[in-house]
Amino acid sequence: MPVRLLVVDDAMIIRELIKEAAAEAGFEVVGEAANGRDAVERYSELRPDVVTLDLVMPQFNGLYALEGILAIDPGARVIVVSALEQTTILKEAFRKGASDFITKPFDKKLLVATIENVAAASV
Repeated sequence: MPVRLLVVDDAMIIRELIKEAAAEAGFEVVGEAANGRDAVERYSELRPDVVTLDLVMPQFNGLYALEGILAIDPGARVIVVSALEQTTILKEAFRKGASDFITKPFDKKLLVATIENVAAASV
């Protein structure tokens, strides 16, 4: 069964790049969201295997979404995909329960490998 993925980013181009890489790797993109509030709602509806999550988004940011997703499912696997390289925010994301981190712009092979590793860890 393919890895089921929820893609969360306010930039449509980034969502499209992640979806393209996921499709090429044989993953199933079950949904997407452009802000933290929608991410939490979509996670609740879809229960994907892995979430890719931007940190800086309008309305509700990625840290809010991370907390909301983990409140629904403490075992959720969330990969932060962000241009932010600020150690304070990254530490906060990991403290809140992020599974891994990828910096934008990302290499597709690294993205796919990270999704595969995080998905395998949830089994």
